[in-house]
Amino acid sequence: MSDSSSALPPAPAKAAPLFQEKLWPAVWIWIVVLGLSAAGIFIFAPISITAGVVAAIILAITMTVLLILTTPRIVVTERTLQVGRATIDRQHVGMVEAFRDSEATEQRGPQLHGLAYLCIRGWVGPVVRIEITDDSDPTPYWLASTRHPDQLSAALQTPAKA
Repeated sequence: MSDSSSALPPAPAKAAPLFQEKLWPAVWIWIVVLGLSAAGIFIFAPISITAGVVAAIILAITMTVLLILTTPRIVVTERTLQVGRATIDRQHVGMVEAFRDSEATEQRGPQLHGLAYLCIRGWVGPVVRIEITDDSDPTPYWLASTRHPDQLSAALQTPAKA
């Protein structure tokens, strides 16, 4: 009996990211989670303190799991850009601009294009606007929150591999 796995070609090595970031919630969000969880005690205290503590634990676990599962990632490789759930070949990435403070607020508000893809988080101030040059894609640009706008912009400025 021969081992058929030796006949398979080796799996291609996964490209190391040029940039990678997870948009974890800020500390104040976790404090809000604790506060809302503690409110469960007060809501159920008239029934029993035990019910209140159980409700607080369930609320804390539920909100923590939801925050962790919905935390988006930004990954730039030689060939692709992933922002949250969206992925695009880097050959379709055009001009990249970083915005901070009031300029970032303008980009998220009055300057925002209605067809833009958004991956923004209220607890992350800076944003990067990434132009999409794919003619078959009606999305003019992606707007993404990032704590490291200069590094993300620099990673996207490096030439994409075909």
